[in-house]
Amino acid sequence: MTVLPKAKSRVLVVDDSASVREALRDIIDSDPDLSVMGTACDPYAAAKLIAIEVPDVIVLDIHMPRMDGITFLRKIMMQRPIPVVMCSSLTLEGSESLFEALEAGAVDVIPKPKLGSRDFLMDARVWVCDAIKAAARSKPKRQPAPNRTTASSGDKSRLGTAKLTADVILPPPRQRNGAAASHVTETVVCIGASTGGTESLRVLLESVPADMPGTVIVQHMPEKFTEAFARRLDGLCAVTVREARNGDTVMRGHILIAPGNRHTLIRRTGSRYFVEIKDGPLVCRHRPSVDVLFRSAAQYAGANGIGILMTGMGDDGARGLLEMMQAGAHTVAEDESTCVVFGMPQEAIKRGAACAILPLDRLRDEILRVRAAREGA
Repeated sequence: MTVLPKAKSRVLVVDDSASVREALRDIIDSDPDLSVMGTACDPYAAAKLIAIEVPDVIVLDIHMPRMDGITFLRKIMMQRPIPVVMCSSLTLEGSESLFEALEAGAVDVIPKPKLGSRDFLMDARVWVCDAIKAAARSKPKRQPAPNRTTASSGDKSRLGTAKLTADVILPPPRQRNGAAASHVTETVVCIGASTGGTESLRVLLESVPADMPGTVIVQHMPEKFTEAFARRLDGLCAVTVREARNGDTVMRGHILIAPGNRHTLIRRTGSRYFVEIKDGPLVCRHRPSVDVLFRSAAQYAGANGIGILMTGMGDDGARGLLEMMQAGAHTVAEDESTCVVFGMPQEAIKRGAACAILPLDRLRDEILRVRAAREGA
C-alpha cells in the first residue's frame, strides 16, 4: 500500500512591506509542513488570490494602505472564515489593535520580523511556524458584523534539537511533596493556555468574583504583549490583573500573568506563595512554559492547588498537570467543544492527568466549588 505524503498547509502572507513578506516566506518555507502559496501587498491583492485558491492560513499585517488588516479580517470572518494569524510589531501602543483583531476572530499573534536581522529570523522560526500550524488545526467560526458603537523570541540553539522538558528549569520531585499536600493554606490556581487562549482567558476571568483564589497564568505570548494583555484584563475584570514580577505574592483577588520570554514558577515560604521569574531555555518549545509553572505548583502547593489546562497546540502542560494531580491537586482539562485547538488538553487527558474535563463556561464554577470544599466556605 502506497502512503501518500502529508499535505503541506498553504499560507498566504499579506503585508505592505516587501522585506517583511520575503522574511516571512523564508521562515514559513523552512518548515516541512508549511508552504507559502502566495504573498500580497494589501487586502485587495489578497482577495484576488483567495478567489483563485483558498489558503489554509492567512498571515496578516494590521497597518496597510487602502484597507487595514482588522477590517479585512472582519470581512473574512463574516463571509468565509479562514484561520488568520496577525503579524505585528510588538509595542504597547499597538496592543489595542491586536486585541481588537483577536476579538474579531484572529487565532493568534506573531511578532513581525526585524528587518535586516537574520538572527531574528532563526530565533523566530519555531514561534512563527508553530503559530501557523496551530491556526491550520483551529476551528474558525463565522463572526457577526461588528457593533459600531463599541470601540517571543527564543534561543537559536533550539533549532533542530530535541524538545526540552521542565527538568532544565526545575528538577523533578523524587517523591510526593507530602508537606505541601498536607498543610492546608489558601487555594492557588494555575492556568495554562496557548492558541486561542487570549479570548478564552478573557471570557473566564471576566466571570470570576473579586475574591477569586490567587491565580498564576501562563499564556504563550510574545514578550511585551503580556504586559498589555494584563492591563487590558485588569480593566475588564473584578479582580486585579497584572504581569507578574519576581517576588510577587500570590493572593486572593489577584491574577498574575507570566511575562513573555521568561519562565514563571510558584514558590512558598510558610503559608505565603510567591512567584519566581527565571531565564532559561525553551521548555516544550515555549518560554514561559506551562509545564514549568505546573511542576512548581505540584512541588510547592500540592493539594492546595488547582491546575487548569486550556486551548492550545502541542503538549506543554500535560506532564505538569499530571504531576499536580499526583501531588493531590484538583486538575481540569478544557473540553474539546470549546477549544480553538484541542492539542494541549487532549494530551493531558491521554495521560490521565485530568480529574475533570469541562467546557469553558463551567471552569469558573469548578474553581469556586473546589475552593469552597477545601476551605469550608
